[in-house]
Amino acid sequence: MTQIESPKVVKKKLFSPIWLLPIVALALGAWLGIKSIKESGIEIQIHFPSATGIDVGKTLVKYQGLTVGKVKDIGIDEDLKGVNVKVMMDYRAKPFLNKETLFWLVTPKASITGVEGLDALFSGNYIAIQPGKGNAATFFEAERQPPPMQVGSEGVMIELTADKLGSLDVGSPVFFRQIPVGSVVSYRLDGNARVIISAFIQEQYARLVKKNSHFWNVSGVKVDASLAGIKVNTESLASILAGGVSFSSDDKAPAAQNGDSFALYDSETSALGGIEVSLTMNDGNAIDKGTRIVYRGITIGTLQSKQLTATGVTAVAKFEPEYANLLTSDGLFWLEGADISLSGIKNPERLLTGSVINFLPGTNANTALPSSFALQESAPDLLKAKKRQLTITSTENMGLTAGAEVRYKQLPIGQVLAVKLTKDLSAVEYQLELQPEFASLVRSDSYFIPESALSIDASLDGVSVKTRDMATLTKGAVSLIPGTSDTPLAANTHLSLFSSIDEAKQFFARQQRLYFTLSSVDGADVSQGSPIYYKKMQIGSVESVNWQSKTEDFAIKIAIDKQFQPLVQKPKVFWRNSAVDVSASLAGIDVAVAPLQGALKGSISLGLLDSSTAEPNAALKLYESKQLALAQAQAIKLTLPASAKLAAKAAIRYQGHQVGEVTQVKLNADLTTLTATAYLYGDYAEHFSRSDTEYHMVDAQISLAGIKAPETLITGPYIGVLPGKSNQKATHFQAKLVESSYANVAEDALKFTLEDSNLGSMKVGTPIFFRGIKVGQIDGYSLSSQGNSVLMQAHIEPQYSHLVNQSSQFWDASGIKVDVGIFSGAQIEAGSLETLLAGGINVATKETTQTGNRLSQGAVIKLQHKAQSEWQEWAPVQ
Repeated sequence: MTQIESPKVVKKKLFSPIWLLPIVALALGAWLGIKSIKESGIEIQIHFPSATGIDVGKTLVKYQGLTVGKVKDIGIDEDLKGVNVKVMMDYRAKPFLNKETLFWLVTPKASITGVEGLDALFSGNYIAIQPGKGNAATFFEAERQPPPMQVGSEGVMIELTADKLGSLDVGSPVFFRQIPVGSVVSYRLDGNARVIISAFIQEQYARLVKKNSHFWNVSGVKVDASLAGIKVNTESLASILAGGVSFSSDDKAPAAQNGDSFALYDSETSALGGIEVSLTMNDGNAIDKGTRIVYRGITIGTLQSKQLTATGVTAVAKFEPEYANLLTSDGLFWLEGADISLSGIKNPERLLTGSVINFLPGTNANTALPSSFALQESAPDLLKAKKRQLTITSTENMGLTAGAEVRYKQLPIGQVLAVKLTKDLSAVEYQLELQPEFASLVRSDSYFIPESALSIDASLDGVSVKTRDMATLTKGAVSLIPGTSDTPLAANTHLSLFSSIDEAKQFFARQQRLYFTLSSVDGADVSQGSPIYYKKMQIGSVESVNWQSKTEDFAIKIAIDKQFQPLVQKPKVFWRNSAVDVSASLAGIDVAVAPLQGALKGSISLGLLDSSTAEPNAALKLYESKQLALAQAQAIKLTLPASAKLAAKAAIRYQGHQVGEVTQVKLNADLTTLTATAYLYGDYAEHFSRSDTEYHMVDAQISLAGIKAPETLITGPYIGVLPGKSNQKATHFQAKLVESSYANVAEDALKFTLEDSNLGSMKVGTPIFFRGIKVGQIDGYSLSSQGNSVLMQAHIEPQYSHLVNQSSQFWDASGIKVDVGIFSGAQIEAGSLETLLAGGINVATKETTQTGNRLSQGAVIKLQHKAQSEWQEWAPVQ
């Protein structure tokens, strides 16, 4: 039997080494792909103003001389304001492509200060990069200029501030002891007031710049020419060509840091040492930058600058270091230039060199300096505290000006400081200053007179001519007349300047007179010199007449001769006199003519009052007439409509009695009103000057009932008045054309209102009858507020008020009433003759008046047109 071998089972291997080859190849391909992508570079975009000097594929991007990119493409930006340059950067530059990274184009540049970008001259233009911080970015804006400090530049970057750039430029050297230690790297405007200059100090010299260093401009050549000679100053040839800056250093001060700011001075003199002070003045005339500060003829400082302020001009001056100890808190500065006068020229050299600022040290050396000093316009007066200050006045300027001499017996003893008008513009005021040794000459009765440069005195005895010096001709002069009094002049007392000694004597004679001030509503037709009479004898005169705006009246100052002092101590009044006074009556005509002087210039009379009727401590008034004066009348003003027929001399009456009179009536500027000036007699003024006093016109009224105020047909209209009750006084009132409705009605009368659809024949004064007897009347009428009825104000006399109550009926009894019927015939009804002619109202009462049916004050009752027959039969028991 054939033996069959059993098959061998062989297990298959899970991984064959042959597969290692494709895996390795795949991994190597992936690594090569990733490396290729990673090292392919980073594309960024830089925006330049123009593509000038940039070529595609040629212009490189360099950092510290190492190429880190190349320009790939150039395109115009969307708004046509520049070009977008695409750059392929080395992949290793990715950490430096951040938001604050800077790019700029480096090109060769040659100037006076040197050559920049020399490497670009051989290799061509390139784009420089300065790494920055921030988030990653792919778009950048190119810089117009290289940044002031570049990576790898060690040193100190500082800022200098100046008013102007001058001849400095980028690259201008910075010197220390004439050795270049840095350069100007940029400059910019700070608003419109100053220039900020950035300067870089090299690393090895950075320690020289201190916190308190001073910088100054050494550009060009400085020439200082004066009468003392010509001074030329320059730093180096480089500074002459390209400008430059120099600075000082203090070994003890801390070193400056990046970004520190310093002032850039114009010169070494202004920068180093000294003390800066501020001078204030009203204007900057005669001074400028460089004006010298002088003490005892030696220059101790100069003016650095000046500028306009809200209150004037402020200047900055600097004292030189060796003279800084002269400056004290009470030091004085004043401007001094050439002084040209009739006596010669003082300081003539300053006509060429200009004015100087003089300085006088003070004594307060230990006191802190003030923030500023005042620059005075003239030299200070060291004896001013001991000099005597005086004020003199005159009615007009006597030819004096500031600087005029004050003399005593032709010797100068002082000067006029100022000439001006007084505050009220009524006189000229002079401020004088006397030397200390002559102050005792001024007494209580001293006065001054002006001196004339040329005086001519001609008489029958001959002609005398006197002349003075040229100073008197140009500025004038004033002489002191000491007087004879032993009394010193009181403080703040004004003396007088008279035109001559004769005028002064007349003035002092007037001092012996008694003075009073009268108030008047007008100028009273008097003027200075108008006489004052007592019983037709002159006892004084008018000194002045002045308008007073506050009280709107005139103040008349009068002088009474001292011999009449006992007379004016009594109760007195004053009144104006008319040139011709005519008094006409049935007894005849009396004509009084004033004296000639009083008729020409106006005059005032003095009258005496009984001490029992005189008002104590009353202000003196000038009355219109003797009658008003003796009655001690009080002035008031009335305003009336322009239609009022009122004239001067019209009376003011109360129940027929005259209590005052109108003296003047004038039409106001508005042409719609009149203003009347009137007087209330003294005995009645108390009652009729209360604020609620009523004034009204009274004129004749002719009607069928008669004539009201018939006397006005002869005398003309007058003013009626009703006394007020208020405790407040007034002097100005509004007068009415007619009196008020209840003006003359008794207070306890029954007042009520009758209402009808029409006024009819009713008028003011229409009587009200009870059984034919007049018990009241109509006092006024008006339309109702809606205008659909007439309201008639009426009253019942107090003695008849019990005859009227709520049951009373009122009807129109005016004229004749005719009732005609076909069958009844004609019925004619007529009242009395008075009601037939002037109208009237009848009243009948049904019930007896009791507390419950009394008619209240102001009640409104309907006026019936026709009486009912039963009304006339009413007969209540009262």
